[in-house]
Amino acid sequence: MRSADSRGREFPEPEHDFRLCFERDRDRIIHSQAFRRLEYKTQVFVNSEGDYYRTRLTHTMETAQITRTIARALGLNGHLAEAVALAHDLGHTPFGHAGEHVLADLMATHGGFEHNGHSLRLVEVLEECYADFKGLNLTYEVREGIVKHSTRYDRPRVADFRPEEAPLLEAQIVDFADEIAYNCHDVDDGIQSGLLTLGDLSGLALWETHFRAAKAAHPNAGFSVLRYQAVRRLLDFLVRDLIGNIETRIDELGVETVADVRAVKPRLVEFTSDTKIEVAKLKARLMKRFYQHQRVRRMGAKARRVMSGLFEAYMEDPHQLPAHVVSRADGDRPMPRVIADYIAGMTDRFALAEYAKLYDPYEKV
Repeated sequence: MRSADSRGREFPEPEHDFRLCFERDRDRIIHSQAFRRLEYKTQVFVNSEGDYYRTRLTHTMETAQITRTIARALGLNGHLAEAVALAHDLGHTPFGHAGEHVLADLMATHGGFEHNGHSLRLVEVLEECYADFKGLNLTYEVREGIVKHSTRYDRPRVADFRPEEAPLLEAQIVDFADEIAYNCHDVDDGIQSGLLTLGDLSGLALWETHFRAAKAAHPNAGFSVLRYQAVRRLLDFLVRDLIGNIETRIDELGVETVADVRAVKPRLVEFTSDTKIEVAKLKARLMKRFYQHQRVRRMGAKARRVMSGLFEAYMEDPHQLPAHVVSRADGDRPMPRVIADYIAGMTDRFALAEYAKLYDPYEKV
């Protein structure tokens, strides 16, 4: 996708002297409040569990790095791809997917909640940086990529971005860079935490192949080095498999233009068939042995209590919210949506502190 062929911004702006439109979008995302808050939002472990584990911010950075590598190898627009990658999780709630599921349930009768849709809402409405318009006024292509980079097209806002068109390749690769990042770093974090053992990964070809290769290459290395090297090799293998298969698919389908990309549904991007099977096995094992671990489930249960408690308290008496938040409610933005926007923007530690102020009689309000 060439910058010069962008469908533009909702509010026209003069072009910058030094940066192309997608570069400006990337920079606006990095400088946004929502991006900074990702530092204290859960990936798997709540921030208070330790300094080693990935946060939503470090996950986003790893996703963006993988995205840049894939985009460069395929000759895609790296600035566009990186912008979509950096924005793909802006809309996540505190406490990761557990928090998102709770907020989705709480908002089921008020228009729903879904983090990709909320990411779009953040860059279009909620970020307050410019005098002439709300949001960040990103290009059509970046906003489309935020809401359409995955294959789920049942989100209401997809209708605003030509749902008959497949996403650009620059957006499609973000979905897989995201998956590669979390599969690899969740193995790393799981082992580091002690919640995941080598026995838990036994029989998984994707892991065992690369762990054996790491041991063969570094026979005298300690376990920390072997773990890192195995994860590194796994990540590299998945990226190479994806790039090679995309190139094969492009050749087989005769894809030469952006219009050709948009005509292939549901998408061009996929692992090879064998790797797709092995990735599914790895994800299933992580779900069973890591994400369902007692400690992770307890963190999820705590998240549900905190998120539900905040929502219920604010719904019962909205004036417990800061005055500037209450003032946002109007005909287009009813109070439940204002409350959801406010809670979704919280970091883990702010949500926990706010919950204590609302429910702990000894906590200063």
